[in-house]
Amino acid sequence: MPDLAQKQFRIIIADDHALFRQGLRSQLKLQPGMSVVAEVDRADDLRPTLARTPCDILLLDLQMERNSLVDIADLVEQCAVVVVTASEQADDAVAAIRAGARAVVFKRFAIETLMEAIAAVMDGRPWLPPELQQDLADRLQERGTDPITPREREIIRYVALGMRNAEVASKLEISEVTVKSHLNNIFQKLGLRGRTELALYAIRIGIIGMKERR
Repeated sequence: MPDLAQKQFRIIIADDHALFRQGLRSQLKLQPGMSVVAEVDRADDLRPTLARTPCDILLLDLQMERNSLVDIADLVEQCAVVVVTASEQADDAVAAIRAGARAVVFKRFAIETLMEAIAAVMDGRPWLPPELQQDLADRLQERGTDPITPREREIIRYVALGMRNAEVASKLEISEVTVKSHLNNIFQKLGLRGRTELALYAIRIGIIGMKERR
């Protein structure tokens, strides 16, 4: 897990409840390495705010004046999206992950749990509430009929642990182009849409553990 105190992470809080934003901001100010650089109370303000105020992590409520799920796919190109929601429905969590969110945290959790999720995301790993891990992994497992090969299993493991393609290539002593080719085949074979779903698949079949460190 990365030492969050060794780097200043810029955070934007997006939630339409002022009391929740204020409470969360106060809690984050007490955490080493955390800096709240902006707040948003409307989904329509997400893109312009990120355009003028870059951040590392967006703490995003799913329900503001409209459902924020439609925004996640665009937002993940600019920062790591951590969904912080009162909804504990598995369908909402699945939709958020499939849209590109790196973590889902319930609002009833303590600040320590949110910090654990942020640390995981900054380390390149997904984070999910324990009670949803099995359910989400089952739903996101859409394997085709072809089994994965030993080489594909190696690549899945390293990618699920947060390694970039260049790091995987160096680890396996193959080219980055070969890694990309393997990943394309893996995504097609398993019916997965991205690295977060691949990490969940790896957890589901035991390639890595949910709390395994790189």
